[in-house]
Amino acid sequence: MPAVHEINPRADVISKHHALSANIAAAKGMMNVLKSNLGPNGTLKMLVGGAGQIKLTKDGNVLLKEMQIQHPTAALIARTAVAQDDVTGDGTTSVVVLAGELLRQAERYIAEGMHPRVIVEGIELARDEAVKYLEESAVTVMDEKTEEISRELF
Repeated sequence: MPAVHEINPRADVISKHHALSANIAAAKGMMNVLKSNLGPNGTLKMLVGGAGQIKLTKDGNVLLKEMQIQHPTAALIARTAVAQDDVTGDGTTSVVVLAGELLRQAERYIAEGMHPRVIVEGIELARDEAVKYLEESAVTVMDEKTEEISRELF
């Protein structure tokens, strides 16, 4: 009997492969719900509250705040996306789509036997190269009104 059953006899115990698959499926599910909202031609979603109130929106932030997300991985992605919106004012749907697509692509390599840690190291290398490229591509701009110098991407 697993040790977790001593704490909670009704707890489900699954293998690490099933847990990984469930986490990837949760991310892909969220991505599939929100990806149709992306861009100027995104579709509206209709949210119906418990009392029958109807809300139409294509704002990913509103959708994520209104959804009752039960899966821990999906909830983590949603919190990350909402934090993105809180800091920058945009990008909620993009964060969900990016996370879902990264995990969808990782699923292919995992099925071929690659260890998840190797995939994560590759993603981290790609991130570092992308940041390096953005820093090299930034242009120094001087605001004539405030005489402040800033670096911007064009």
